Amino acid sequence: MDKASSDDDKFFARNRASDSEFRKRNADRTFFDDQVDDEVIDLRALWLTLYRRRWAIISLTTVVVMLTTLIALSLTPVYRSSATLLVGREEAQVVSIEQMFGADGAYREYLLTQFELLKSRDLAKRVVAQLDLNHHFELDPRQQPEPLINFGAIFSSLTKYLPVTQPEHLVPSPALSEEQKINDAVVAGLMGRIEITPVSKTQLVMVSVAMKDPVMATAAANALASGYISGQLEARVSMTLTATSWMNQRLLELKGELAESELKLQAYREQENLLDLEGITSVSSGELDLISRSLADARQQRAGAESAYRQIQSMKSSGWRSQATVPVVISNELVQIFKADEARASTKVEELSRRYGEKHPKMQAARSDLKTATTNLKAQVAAVVSAIERSYQLARSSERSLTSSVEQSKGDIQSIKRKEFKLSGLQREVDANRSLYETFLTRLKETSATSDIEATNARVVEMAVVPTRPFKPRKKLMVALAGFLAFMFGVGMTLLLDALNNTFKRTEDVESHLHLPVLGILPLMEINTPSVIAKLSVEDNEKSFTESVRSIRTGVVLSGIDNPHKILVVTSSIPKEGKSSVASNLAFSLGKMERVLLIDADMRKPSVAANFGFPIETPGLANLVAETATVDECTHSVGGIDVICAGIVPPNPLELLSSRRFAKLLGVLDQKYDRIVIDSPPVQAVSDALVLSTFANAVIYVIKSDDTTVPIAKKGMGQLLQSNAPVAGVVLNQVDISKAQKYGYSFSNHYDYYGYSSNTKA
Repeated sequence: MDKASSDDDKFFARNRASDSEFRKRNADRTFFDDQVDDEVIDLRALWLTLYRRRWAIISLTTVVVMLTTLIALSLTPVYRSSATLLVGREEAQVVSIEQMFGADGAYREYLLTQFELLKSRDLAKRVVAQLDLNHHFELDPRQQPEPLINFGAIFSSLTKYLPVTQPEHLVPSPALSEEQKINDAVVAGLMGRIEITPVSKTQLVMVSVAMKDPVMATAAANALASGYISGQLEARVSMTLTATSWMNQRLLELKGELAESELKLQAYREQENLLDLEGITSVSSGELDLISRSLADARQQRAGAESAYRQIQSMKSSGWRSQATVPVVISNELVQIFKADEARASTKVEELSRRYGEKHPKMQAARSDLKTATTNLKAQVAAVVSAIERSYQLARSSERSLTSSVEQSKGDIQSIKRKEFKLSGLQREVDANRSLYETFLTRLKETSATSDIEATNARVVEMAVVPTRPFKPRKKLMVALAGFLAFMFGVGMTLLLDALNNTFKRTEDVESHLHLPVLGILPLMEINTPSVIAKLSVEDNEKSFTESVRSIRTGVVLSGIDNPHKILVVTSSIPKEGKSSVASNLAFSLGKMERVLLIDADMRKPSVAANFGFPIETPGLANLVAETATVDECTHSVGGIDVICAGIVPPNPLELLSSRRFAKLLGVLDQKYDRIVIDSPPVQAVSDALVLSTFANAVIYVIKSDDTTVPIAKKGMGQLLQSNAPVAGVVLNQVDISKAQKYGYSFSNHYDYYGYSSNTKA
């Protein structure tokens, strides 16, 4: 057993080593090419897509152009007639009534205002009445055909049942007569046909009316221009009359206000007895100035007297001798004389006292002189002190008197000022009323004198003429635009459908997306029975199908010419892609030249037993791996090949395929057969195919044409390449040859031989 296992390991290692370098190069090339495809837009592929659908695009464009042409020819031509107006700035007028109402604005805003006036409902109503458009076939709603679908009526009926508050629910609208409703509809229709177009960098304005009736369009344009000018004149006259009436009324009011203000002024003068307010104000101011200067002098004198008085009062308790030392006292001339006399007498007494006694006559005479001098000095000091006190009291009294006079003068002046202010206010009121009255009186006379002047700032430069050619519909442009849009829509839908249909439809799709060779294609057969399709190569009733299988066989043989692929694993991305039919027919085709064994390894959903009519309990691969049956018991000969079905479905298929017993079984079968074809489960469904690929010399990947998407196939192929599976190529299955060649896809030339037409231009 150990020697057999060692031989098996060497056998599979030898087979896998021969293809390891090929798989590595293939995986690297696939990754690089995928990166390039993601960054580069294949313009050729886009062109081929459009080319394949060229007849559909051309047909769509042709149908749309024809329908547009029929519609354009059935449309009624519309004529546009235009009148030219010159709308200038406001002219300088004798009387600018507009200034009273603030109508002076920027010129641009003025022009925009005039444009809106030209499109106003009032002007449209005047034109309707002037031209009697209520009975015109184009505007009269009674003469219009009923619409196929009345959306207004439908919307009105729906809103009745919706919880929405309508305007008529809040305020009931007044009932309108039938004539009023028709007139409103006609006016609205005319307003919708009016177009105001200013001429660039000029003061010209084009007033256009578009109607099916060219004569009426011309008449309406001229009526709009004339009505606008007439309306301007009427508005000016109306404004002038309104202004004159208002000014008369205002003039009477101003006259009454002027008289009342003059009476108030005169009454106040008489009440206050004011004759010359300016003279009174001047005298009072001079008196106040004189008193103020006197008050300043008095305060200065009082301050000096108060200073001397304070000095004397401070020395009063120390005696008259201390008071005599005060600078104010000592500066008195008599005090100085008496003080000198006292000093001489004192000196004489002092000299005689050194010679004579106290009772000496000279001594007594000297003391008598000293006493007299002292008495005189004391009396003089007392007189000076008394004079200082009296001066201080007088200064204080004078200051109080002057202060009172100043306060009284201020009160008088303030009273005069108040009278002056009130009088000035009354005078200003009189002057203002008089000025306003005179201004209004002058303006009223000027307005009355010029009220009959009618001038307007607009005039008709060119009257509208009856147009000879319609301006719409522009039939050629409609047809050209519809054709262009239809063509672009067809191109867009083609590219969109092609982008959404991300499936494999031709061999080039496989090679460009998967970068693997296509071993062959199998045509779509009308037969839907799997058991019949699985044996088509044996019966050889479908030559094209049989030849396609032979091409696949040739591709498989040639891809392993140096190292023959003995074990072939046939798998797909998802179920229902026909891998079991490909595996069966490939095995039958190989069986015509070699000993071939077909193994059904899809033990989850086996199909070989059902296709070949084996009983349900027929032993197969599961029994061989589980060693519950022999090879001879599980092998059945069908159409020149041996077949091993899946057997009884086990609960653990992946464990059986991953076991050494399965590897040993393949080693034994490899010695007996030239080729072993294994029908594997899909890659995206389970992991069985990845396990089987490790035992294979070549993996054949089956893709259902126009069904399997590119991302799914890429993902399945990526899983195989990551497992180092030896992918030999791809088989494009169930190709609708007639449909594919109709869209320009190219295939092998043998389809021409078997009755299929090939278009090699695609």
